Amino acid sequence: MPFTLLNRQVLLIAMETYTTDDALTAMGFGRFQALVLVYAGTGWLTDAMELMLLSFLGPLVRQQWNVSPQHESLLSSVVFAGMLIGACAWGFLSDKYGRRTALLFSILLTTGAGLLSALSPNYISLLALRFLVGVGVGGAHVFSSWFLEFVPAKNRGAWMIVFSFFWTIGTILEASLAWVVIEKLSWRWLLAFTALPCFLLLLFFAITPESPRYLCVQNRMSKATLVLERMAKANKVALPPGVLTYHRDTQTDHIMLTSEDDHLHVRENECTVGNAMSSKPGGIPALRMLLSRKLVRSTLLIWFVWFANSFAYYGLVLLTSQLSDANRRCASGKKIEAHQKDVNLYKDVFITSLAEFPGLIISAVIVDWFGRKATMWIMMFACCSFLGPLVVHQNESLTTALLFGARACGMGSSTVLCLYAPEVYPTSARSTGVGIATAIGKIGGIVCPLIAVGMLRSCHQMEAVVVFELVLGLAGVACILFPVETKGREMK
Repeated sequence: MPFTLLNRQVLLIAMETYTTDDALTAMGFGRFQALVLVYAGTGWLTDAMELMLLSFLGPLVRQQWNVSPQHESLLSSVVFAGMLIGACAWGFLSDKYGRRTALLFSILLTTGAGLLSALSPNYISLLALRFLVGVGVGGAHVFSSWFLEFVPAKNRGAWMIVFSFFWTIGTILEASLAWVVIEKLSWRWLLAFTALPCFLLLLFFAITPESPRYLCVQNRMSKATLVLERMAKANKVALPPGVLTYHRDTQTDHIMLTSEDDHLHVRENECTVGNAMSSKPGGIPALRMLLSRKLVRSTLLIWFVWFANSFAYYGLVLLTSQLSDANRRCASGKKIEAHQKDVNLYKDVFITSLAEFPGLIISAVIVDWFGRKATMWIMMFACCSFLGPLVVHQNESLTTALLFGARACGMGSSTVLCLYAPEVYPTSARSTGVGIATAIGKIGGIVCPLIAVGMLRSCHQMEAVVVFELVLGLAGVACILFPVETKGREMK
């Protein structure tokens, strides 16, 4: 056989490959990620509006239908109960069937139940529909995980902070909407308008992409490559040369081929490398992974810190109005019923919402400087320091200033936790892990009124503040004990 023919039949080819992280790093944060940011951010804005609605709905329903205070508080409790169930369910669904599937059904449920709530003929139907809204809103964490899976590791911290601004905008927008709508219309119109942003998510859902990380874990490499090519085209950059692979450890293979058909066959096999090493996504396998020897310490600490953050976040919202009222009622030793005008309620919501902006800005500055772990414990201990003077009665201006600082720090630590947890977990269990942690956090939201409202109405301000100090202090220690720092680390 002539030497030239042998050269044509036997080729030495160096197979080049790249991972999803390599592709994202090469593309940077461009137009495509900006569109994903707006869509996912609108999802968080919608969920923030639905939660902030609870500040207004109970008193309005009690006034119209003359329900008891217990039934009024039950409207908020059923929403949190629904969120607890939804957070777990959407997490499992997201890891099992994809981010887009979980987003679609959570959006449909939130939109449908939210609009139907405005037509509720009685208290029982309203209660049931608000529970379903809570189940839908429980999928909010999927928006953050989905968004982060499109962001390069280098920019992830800063862009998660930007993403969190949508939540703060949602709280302020709902307070503004309530102020205008309730004065001129009724609470039913408030429910309907609150559901409108979620309706916009449905309109643009068709153009949303599936996460390329999730597609890689599912061994759907061709579809993952198409998403990355779409991103590269939108960002006007080129993908790295070679073939997409799941694991970095297969980046260069030198293969002897005897024909062009063999070359194509090997390239097809290369796309499936790493599937055997990846875990089956979703369901019980994901839960086993979260509690495996490698992740169990991180999982348990994240669960506690998420509980503490939610306990503090929702508690501080309640403390804003309850502390000033307690100062008036308990100074003379009399336990009288509080009465607060609607204008004061709107004012309290605005103050606590605006406090989130400095918290987000500070965390954005230090998260990529000190790292995720240090930022969280710094913010938590700072929150403790703001709450400390409130163990005794302070004047109203100082109380407001201290709560403003505590709310800013609480928002900062919560935001960084929402960044840290998805970075810790692998793609095959990410939504499940964050979903369970979010559900545990909702328990904190259910428990905190017992402290923030119950104790303060009984004039036990010192005991109430000490409980918040203890929970936040222990959460700060838990952040120090986190086994890994994810700053600059690629998402697995």
